[in-house]
Amino acid sequence: MTYRVFVDGQEGTTGLRIHEYLAARSDIEVLKIDADKRKDSAERARLLNAADVAFLCLPDAASREAAAMISNPNTCLIDASTAHRTVPGWTFGLPELVKGQRAAIRAAKRIANPGCHASAFILAVRPLVDAGLLPREAAVSATSITGYSGGGKSMIAEYEQQPLPAHLQAPRPYGLGLKHKHLPEMMAHTGLATPPVFMPIVSSFYKGLAVSVPLQLSQLKAGTTPEHLHAALAAHYDGERFIRVMPLRDAATLEGGFFDVQACNDTNRVDIFVFASDTQALVIARLDNLGKGASGAAVQSMNVHLGLEESLGLV
Repeated sequence: MTYRVFVDGQEGTTGLRIHEYLAARSDIEVLKIDADKRKDSAERARLLNAADVAFLCLPDAASREAAAMISNPNTCLIDASTAHRTVPGWTFGLPELVKGQRAAIRAAKRIANPGCHASAFILAVRPLVDAGLLPREAAVSATSITGYSGGGKSMIAEYEQQPLPAHLQAPRPYGLGLKHKHLPEMMAHTGLATPPVFMPIVSSFYKGLAVSVPLQLSQLKAGTTPEHLHAALAAHYDGERFIRVMPLRDAATLEGGFFDVQACNDTNRVDIFVFASDTQALVIARLDNLGKGASGAAVQSMNVHLGLEESLGLV
């Protein structure tokens, strides 16, 4: 069977990558919009309603407008923007989130694709909350370092100018107003009662992302050890195709002494690590911000929704 797919916002970073994933698929017919009609609402609405699955790779306001154009009850929308990630009636497009999430995505016609930072944070934290090890009321912090492709075309152009200005050669923390757009979903889909203190950092490499969550064992459930944290993560993701829980205090990483943020690039994989001392733990989740952090996750949700092999077209 061939499925019709339309990407609204196909010239953006996420849209282009989705097109790359779909180009090699014989089961997908990609509906194209003429270049001179990309802002033609009637033509966009026609294609959105002609699609079995439509990806919205647009700014938030434009995604809301596009969603309102849908009159075909059979069209499944997968929105890559922030607009609908905590909106009732929209299903969060993270199949590994909890048992039953795949069934929800399969049944949904409105799927909100997770943010890149949020995906890594949620995958690192949700199993610990569900296991009762990390209290929902805990004061949690997180740091994320990411490649510049996460900032879209304008940031890519900024970082790819030659010569690269000195201020762009060093890592740059941002989101310093503590109101990052991913925070609502980071709370909603982990069960935390308060938003984490979250500091993202962009650096001068193209892609790759790692979120680090530091934990004081004394602030967790009484008696919690690093082994308990690792076991909870391993149990939660047992059998998952795209999630690897690495060995506790991963020896290969410790031997090298440095963490490789880019080791999941060009995959849809997430690697989760627990490093620890006797009193503290550091949980790190690593992914490709353009893969599992954006376009790969969207295609994975499409596969789940259509009842196809979940890993089809992904690595």
